[in-house]
Amino acid sequence: MPQYTAPLRDINFVLKDVLNSDKHFASLATREEVSEDLMDAIISEGAKFSENVLSPLNQIGDQQGCTWSESGVTTPDGFKEAYKQFAEGGWTSMTANTEFGGQGLPNSLGLVVTEMVSSACWSWGMYTGLSQSAARLLETYASDELQATYLPKMTDGTWGGTMCLTESHCGSDLGLLRTKAEMNADGSYNVTGTKIFISGGEHDMMENIVHLVLARVEGAPAGTKGISLFVVPKFLPDENGEVGERNGVHCGSIEHKMGIKASATCVMNFDSAKSFLVGEENRGLNAMFHMMNSARLGTALQGLSAGEASFQGALAYARDRLQMRSLTGPKNPDGPADPLIVHADVRRMLLTQKAFAEGSRAFIYWVAQLVDTFYFSGDEEERRKAEELSELLTPIAKAFVTETGLESANYGMQVFGGHGFISEWGMEQIVRDLRIATLYEGTTGIQALDLLGRKVMGSGGKQLMVFTKVIHQFCKDQKDKPGMAPFIEKLSTLNAEWGDITGKLGEKAMSNADEVGAASVDYLMYAGYVSLAYMWARMASVALDGDADDAFLKAKVQTAHFYYQRILPRTESHKLAMLNGADSLMAMSEDAFAF
Repeated sequence: MPQYTAPLRDINFVLKDVLNSDKHFASLATREEVSEDLMDAIISEGAKFSENVLSPLNQIGDQQGCTWSESGVTTPDGFKEAYKQFAEGGWTSMTANTEFGGQGLPNSLGLVVTEMVSSACWSWGMYTGLSQSAARLLETYASDELQATYLPKMTDGTWGGTMCLTESHCGSDLGLLRTKAEMNADGSYNVTGTKIFISGGEHDMMENIVHLVLARVEGAPAGTKGISLFVVPKFLPDENGEVGERNGVHCGSIEHKMGIKASATCVMNFDSAKSFLVGEENRGLNAMFHMMNSARLGTALQGLSAGEASFQGALAYARDRLQMRSLTGPKNPDGPADPLIVHADVRRMLLTQKAFAEGSRAFIYWVAQLVDTFYFSGDEEERRKAEELSELLTPIAKAFVTETGLESANYGMQVFGGHGFISEWGMEQIVRDLRIATLYEGTTGIQALDLLGRKVMGSGGKQLMVFTKVIHQFCKDQKDKPGMAPFIEKLSTLNAEWGDITGKLGEKAMSNADEVGAASVDYLMYAGYVSLAYMWARMASVALDGDADDAFLKAKVQTAHFYYQRILPRTESHKLAMLNGADSLMAMSEDAFAF
């Protein structure tokens, strides 16, 4: 089983050198100050916890899974103890509002810790990640009374949270949901219905679980316009704010899954459960999208985390495992064979993993900084720009990074050969755990429709131009810098081509709306490759300014060249596929599929 080691040099390179974290943190008017010493201490301690406490639990969690009984769900050995240590260490309160006992630190700094936690043991990290997302939603949308009741306990980690959207007959089409809410005389509601696929819906790690549930009030409009959001606690708080009587919320079963077996995926039954409205009636989906956007960026992080963990395992194995001789002559003449890493095809897989992991890290950290700016900057114009850009990039991050992370995880297995298929090495677990990431919080197809249909076409291309202008300015600034020509020439060409493709698709869609659906996933993947090309050009530029003898910086530039020469050409096939139109997809009759 791979032992996770936090990539601290790369994390610090991205934060400090590429993204200028000190300047970014200083621009956040409503967040606590972050000195370099504080940031270093947080990252260092987060790395120790992830490496020493969580990484050893990863395989245990997969082997034991969660167990369900009438009395509740039991998590694997060590999970409860690790969570107690996590909460006592103040990690649950790190980015929470100081009004409720939080430390008020920027979300982008918390995301760095989340990456390390997720790489070490994704299943464990899901319990804490969703709880923190639920708390952030309540900070934004709940009444003062609800905030005072629930947020102190959720901030210190005593209570957790979930989001309850999906029902057996409706997945992404939430307008079909049947869970109902009836108003009581005291202003509370009774919620009745069944939700499925609820991560962390029941477990033994926290004393109370606060469910955020979408339901329809009697008489509400049909479809998504009639959806409201409710707080539904497992235990109702008593007059002192402590755990009181059991509410009408029970876990009916847990799912038996391909992966993330230590994360309880629950069927939750709400039987006239006492509930409290968040915000206004029929405006629940608007609030829930706040949490879903946070979860989408968190899911993108799963692609990065799994790709990093798989790369670490594959690299260690490729250095140690002796197989055959190099085609250019022995590299280990005193041994019976050469290590795997000398072979060109193994290099291809390892470098692809490295390029995706390090490129995705820079990309996600940048998006997280944009989200910080949107929420906490004192400059209204900067907030507006950050909102537009982060909304455009979030579906790209979620879908592209999970798809390429899955590719990387499969390469990790492939480097091991047949041993990669054996559970004791842990590489196949990474693949199984990651497979869900392209599905939940909106599938790749849903993210692609959101990007192309809603964000790009819906804005008449204006939202895309926010990003293409950023790339254009970067290319303009860097075009004469020594060593940057190979990156800038290609990036400039693709940036212009991206706008041209978008225009052509818009013209096609005017006569046939299916053109959007037919092109959307290829469009998103194209966007993802260009986005990472931008990040790799930024990293190469910084690395070229550093010590030419620094092996880390030299490897950065070499990996950037690999990305541009061996991975970025994939944009051409995506371009051809989307411009070839919908005809070949839609021409066949439904009956013909059976032949």
